Amino acid sequence: MMARLAPPFSIFRQSHYWRPLLSSHNAKRTLTAATNFSITSLARTPKSRDEGTTTIVKLSSKARRKAFYESPEGVLLRKLNECSKDGNVAQALCHYDEARKLGVLLNLDHYNKLLYLCSIESAAGFPNLGLKRGFEVFQQMLNDRVQPNEATFTNAARLAAANEDPDMAFELLKQMKNVAIAPKLRSYEPALFGFCKRGDAEKAYLVDADMVESGIVAEEPELSALLEVSVNAKKEDKVYDILHRLRSTLRQVSESTLGIVEDWFNSEYAAKIGKEKWDVKKVREGIAQGGGGWHGQGWLGSGRWKVANTQVNEDGVCPLCGEKLVSIDIDPKETENFAASLSKLACQKEAKANFVHFQTWLEQHGPFDAVVDGANVGLANGHNFSFSQVCVKLLNLLTH
Repeated sequence: MMARLAPPFSIFRQSHYWRPLLSSHNAKRTLTAATNFSITSLARTPKSRDEGTTTIVKLSSKARRKAFYESPEGVLLRKLNECSKDGNVAQALCHYDEARKLGVLLNLDHYNKLLYLCSIESAAGFPNLGLKRGFEVFQQMLNDRVQPNEATFTNAARLAAANEDPDMAFELLKQMKNVAIAPKLRSYEPALFGFCKRGDAEKAYLVDADMVESGIVAEEPELSALLEVSVNAKKEDKVYDILHRLRSTLRQVSESTLGIVEDWFNSEYAAKIGKEKWDVKKVREGIAQGGGGWHGQGWLGSGRWKVANTQVNEDGVCPLCGEKLVSIDIDPKETENFAASLSKLACQKEAKANFVHFQTWLEQHGPFDAVVDGANVGLANGHNFSFSQVCVKLLNLLTH
């Protein structure tokens, strides 16, 4: 276990650190670096030997880019980009140390490049350099009052995870959300994988719940890690839930995820759990409501599972058990979301009053078991609309 480093993020709680620094020293540096502000060039044109006037010339975008390219800040950024391509953290830190000695003002891009290199170095197993200097760079960034973004927090969280401190990684994630920076899937990975690696299922579930709350959809690596920690912790309800999420999210799983699934069904614990009695009606209703193939009633029955490799034939029948695979449909919640999206789109594209009137008419006369797309039916097999084709289609529906 590596030494636990003091978290460098307590400074975030002080709101004044988020205010832009507008001292004369930094304003001068900003103009020299030709950063995101509208840069002007100051030239003194003397009227006489004793007095002069100041002429302000606004630089073009091309001139601003050239000014930054040739500035010490631009040179440093190019050097860091080269180090990033080569994965050379040692050289990048040398450039960083030299720049600080020369008084070069580092911006967000500089710091993010350095933090990224330190995080990948730490993950590669070189903690003495990556971890120590990475947190040092992060703290210096805060001292310089450079406002972090999502990439900054994510790289800092990766440093924490490399230091085997997923709690710190999760705290960084919370701090990011506290300052209204939207997290990405990669933002959650350090804390989630760290807790799963440590075998701390409960904290892994907290990260997962936060991820769901933020509208982030877990992919196979995250679900696989959650499944493994749930299997090892014998959390059968979580195993059931995550298997369903894998089923609904992925078309197929990797060999490593398949191995975790097989380990679960081959385990003694999986053979012991399961209801001895269940309501068949609820199971059928669950399958219908879940879109088919999943009833949501938990583990049914007990005894050892039969685990074997097989191939389903063209008719969807499994040759080992003789069962036919159920056609999966979208579940009611997904259907409701889809209908709401269509309604919103219709209100944007069509006259809102007409669509609202149509919705009211449906509520008064519905529900309907079938809907005929009159435009497509009437235009089928021709370029001119045929009302008779629509009538024939309606008659067929009514008589069958």
